[in-house]
Amino acid sequence: MFGLADLFSLVISAFIILPAVAFLREMGYLIVSIVFGVKNPRVTIGSGPRIFQIGLFDIRKYYHLSSWYSYDSLKREGKIAYVLLYAGPILVNTIAALTINTMLANGLLEEYRTFWDRFVFYAFYFVLFDIVPMKTINGMPNNGLIIYEMLRYGKRIDYNQEPFLPSTSEIEEGYREEIKKIKEVKKAMKKKDKDSSRPKK
Repeated sequence: MFGLADLFSLVISAFIILPAVAFLREMGYLIVSIVFGVKNPRVTIGSGPRIFQIGLFDIRKYYHLSSWYSYDSLKREGKIAYVLLYAGPILVNTIAALTINTMLANGLLEEYRTFWDRFVFYAFYFVLFDIVPMKTINGMPNNGLIIYEMLRYGKRIDYNQEPFLPSTSEIEEGYREEIKKIKEVKKAMKKKDKDSSRPKK
């Protein structure tokens, strides 16, 4: 039976563990891309309007499970660079999960065992859906399929024209346009409300 304790666990998983694991995943891209001389990297956490930006971290207003990594280019490009770039999230989540699991197996972290057990579960959940080659939304390949195609064919063969990882410059430009439209809509709504509140002659 689903009780109050289960509801509390669900909230912890949804609002703390899942976002933390998703953030770790994006850090995998960042760490590997730094090795290959990344230009203009950014880790965006959440969606909607920007709250603030600190260095390469862009913090948005709404639900932080939605996070992604973007960059403009790599100084050292090539097949190996891209294979390692897309393996980065898989490796980081695997290393984190195995490290925590080893600590739990050796009696460490016992006080918060349930929390860390769930963390390991969700880290491996992300790894599973990253490593098994498959297509996702709009026919986009996941990291496993990208790695497979790069190793087998040395190039992209999925016929989808969208980039695997978006360009930071293009995202920023799109964000500014979106915020501009939101401000225009808000302005129009305020004007409409103001006009409708005026007494009619």
